[in-house]
Amino acid sequence: MSSATVEAWPEGPAGLASRGRRGFRAWRRTRPFWGGLLAVFAGVPILYFPYAHLSLNGLTVAMATTAGAGSLLIGILMMVLGITVWFQPVVRIFCGVATTILALISIPVSNLGGFGFGVVPGLIAGGLLASWAPLPEPAAGPETAEMAAETTAGDAAPTAQLPAQAVAEQPMEHGATPTASPEGERP
Repeated sequence: MSSATVEAWPEGPAGLASRGRRGFRAWRRTRPFWGGLLAVFAGVPILYFPYAHLSLNGLTVAMATTAGAGSLLIGILMMVLGITVWFQPVVRIFCGVATTILALISIPVSNLGGFGFGVVPGLIAGGLLASWAPLPEPAAGPETAEMAAETTAGDAAPTAQLPAQAVAEQPMEHGATPTASPEGERP
């Protein structure tokens, strides 16, 4: 390796790989990655089986049906929905519902949904896509917590009490009924 290559990668190729892996992990956590991946995988058997010609002991079995165009459309749409949700996480609910509906439609249209190999991951993917929510923003560091503690300790503005709070603070005698005092008066 030349010295110019080492200078361009100060941490070396292993550091570059770990930085790439951390970057991919951060990207993956900001979107419904696994639901999209399952949607792409679910589209493959739905797309494949109607056009497959299997050979069993020299006997060619063609599973082509009249709904080959429907299988093609369903398989491609499921794969496109899975990829779309990776790059546009905002449309996750639409993609989840559409993936679920396409997986169910593939049962009668595409050889029982790719013999179950497309329906099951498609239904799981639809649920994952529709239920995914972004993680909340992480709380700030210790300096923000210290500033919040200082603000609440001394500089907080007094708040007006509601009438129900004022009544709750008054001691009650046995058998007495609570009465609300006017706002400015206190016993």
